Amino acid sequence: MELAGASALVVGGAGGLGAGAVRDLASAGMRVVIADLAEDAGAALAEELGPAVSFQRTDVTDEESVRAAVAAAAAQGPLRVTAVVHAGPVAKARVVNRAGQSYPVADFRRTIEIFLVGTFTALSRAAEQMATNEAGESGQRGVVITTASIAGFEGQVGQSDYSAAKGGVIGMTLTAARDLAPLGIRVMSIAPGTFYTPAYRMTEAEAQEKWGPMVPNPKRMGRAAEYGQLVRTIAENDYLNGEVIRIDGAQRFS
Repeated sequence: MELAGASALVVGGAGGLGAGAVRDLASAGMRVVIADLAEDAGAALAEELGPAVSFQRTDVTDEESVRAAVAAAAAQGPLRVTAVVHAGPVAKARVVNRAGQSYPVADFRRTIEIFLVGTFTALSRAAEQMATNEAGESGQRGVVITTASIAGFEGQVGQSDYSAAKGGVIGMTLTAARDLAPLGIRVMSIAPGTFYTPAYRMTEAEAQEKWGPMVPNPKRMGRAAEYGQLVRTIAENDYLNGEVIRIDGAQRFS
């Protein structure tokens, strides 16, 4: 799919992996809308990258907020690419801990609402807009790229809610791709391994020293630019559809 001159929406694009996607899509000649709650970071990134990039405050748990972000992107040109990579809470508690206390259902529900329902909301509303695009080569109108996690395959202790949410994103990928196939809209998902982002709340050097040795090859954490590069590759290759791509340096959680 030709990216130059079209618009893209990056949900969660103000920092981390999302910022990597924003940078790569903008470099491909797209007009990119950053949809995020982080106003300062999103506005700063948009200012850094120039007039082709703008910021739209967006809450993935609010359907109207998502619709407004989609409309903002479509106003910049035909919406061809949507990347969904927003952050959210991750539990650090067992289903029932050693003291016999169970994990609060409200906390579990909140994580599912943000990561899984929020992803579906962004995917479906973006696809609704893409369906109005003029079809290009091979009848293509657009692509939605969601973000899962290798935790959706091999969940770690204390992350039942996050693993369930990301497992749901994985399970939704092929079904959504089949649902949207008649409209010429592809759906792909990326499952990152251990990537460095500001969410680690430590310097990259500190994080690399702690987490990098756990990755088989290359023996380091992933970089946001590598995620962004994969987003662009998926967007440009029309034959990538209905699949989840692990980007993890052969890491497997145990």
